[in-house]
Amino acid sequence: MGEGRGVGRRAVFAGGVAGAVTLGAVRFAAAAGGVRAETVRGTLPAGAPDFVYVPVEIPSGVREVRVAYSYDRPAVPAGTAGNALDIGLFDERGTALGGRGFRGWSGGARTEFFVRADDATPGYVPGPVRAGTWHIALGPYTVAPRGLPYEITVTLAFGEPGEAVRPVYPPERAKGRGRAWYRGDCHLHSWFSDGRRTPGEIAALARAAGLDFINSSEHNTHAAHAHWAEAAGDDLLVMVGEEVTTRNGHVVAVGTDPGTFVDWRYRARENRFGRFARQIRRAGGLVVPAHPHATCLGCAWKFGFGEADAVEVWNGPWTPDDEVALADWDGMLAASAREGRGWLPAMGGSDAHRDPDVVGLPQTVVLADDLSRTAVQEGLRAGRSYVAESSRIALGFGASGGRGEHAGIGERLRVDPQTPVTVRLAVTGAPGRAVRFVTDQGVVHTSGPLPESGEGTVEWRTTAARAAYVRAEVRHGAAAGAPLPGALAAFTNPVFLGRE
Repeated sequence: MGEGRGVGRRAVFAGGVAGAVTLGAVRFAAAAGGVRAETVRGTLPAGAPDFVYVPVEIPSGVREVRVAYSYDRPAVPAGTAGNALDIGLFDERGTALGGRGFRGWSGGARTEFFVRADDATPGYVPGPVRAGTWHIALGPYTVAPRGLPYEITVTLAFGEPGEAVRPVYPPERAKGRGRAWYRGDCHLHSWFSDGRRTPGEIAALARAAGLDFINSSEHNTHAAHAHWAEAAGDDLLVMVGEEVTTRNGHVVAVGTDPGTFVDWRYRARENRFGRFARQIRRAGGLVVPAHPHATCLGCAWKFGFGEADAVEVWNGPWTPDDEVALADWDGMLAASAREGRGWLPAMGGSDAHRDPDVVGLPQTVVLADDLSRTAVQEGLRAGRSYVAESSRIALGFGASGGRGEHAGIGERLRVDPQTPVTVRLAVTGAPGRAVRFVTDQGVVHTSGPLPESGEGTVEWRTTAARAAYVRAEVRHGAAAGAPLPGALAAFTNPVFLGRE
């Protein structure tokens, strides 16, 4: 066994990734067979960099690399951060930003993992174990005031490698219904990151929730992409992506080319996000900041929205931070209308990880020409969508002018400023819910509870001079004395009014 030292004595600055250090290497003697293990120990101080790399010198002839780790979790006073240490692996191609050497990430979800040519722990990528300097990546998410002592054991199994696996990805098209409204959940986690469900279990829940499409979005790994093919089918389109989980906010890559990995090892002040947003788009995906006002450490979005294609306004069961996200998004809509520039569509996603998280709460309902990756993405990018808490709720929303002009969700009704405009919302599946119309002037119309049938139609009249856009909300009743309105049951993207 060998014993390494902590950051304070053996650290040198790593190239290519800011806020990182590299420790002294773990070395193994070459062997013709058998198993060899080495253990390293150290302590990360409070204020440790975002990433710490432990080099591992891998000799030739290795069949499997296995890593196990543990760390102290001392009690800390209330309001003080305790210890939380994430882990991942890079191979001999290096740790440079961009992730050419990336072999997997499990965050804090696992205490051990392995990789070999024919298999790997969920979250890790199978492939050859080549000789060279590999790196265990440690991510001290939080460090207690007295430091974070850790222990890592690396075990190498020597021998002939297994046969490399050929990835099989889900098809990019399902049967569909032609041009129609399709329901989806683009923010889901399986056991390939910190979820507890298999892809098959998630697909079954998606079908039960009435969904037509889903998006695989594991934290900081693309390892799940090759494990969704069996879960897809004519009735369920499975797109693949990633939740890029930085220390300054999370972004969901929706529908990237299979096998695309997007790096997460940067902060907003380093001005690197644009590079990776462009990578997502080059890979055919959408850039969607997730839960931008979430209160968990590192979750609030700090990168701005200039590179976004949409924003996840509603994340899981409705909470006050979703209310803030909705208000912030509405402010962006008003600014885009005022300044005559492009607008950012809203989406929703369940962020479901495990029981009792509900897949499809909420779900984004998009008007698409077909049930295919490209058609769904086109509809989402254009904002031809609304968000609902379940498949029971369906909305029909649009605006009409005096001469038969009509525009639906995400579209523009091109009328003169004083032309009378009728805004109409048809709702099904929402008994007892209230309806609100919102414009750049705020909430302009509220309708009483829908009947027990859950069906109803609400109309309101305006002009483009009075409203640059109109969007609709369907809400639950507010609790007596509550400072916020009732939780959303559904909401739409806007219809814009006026010639431009």
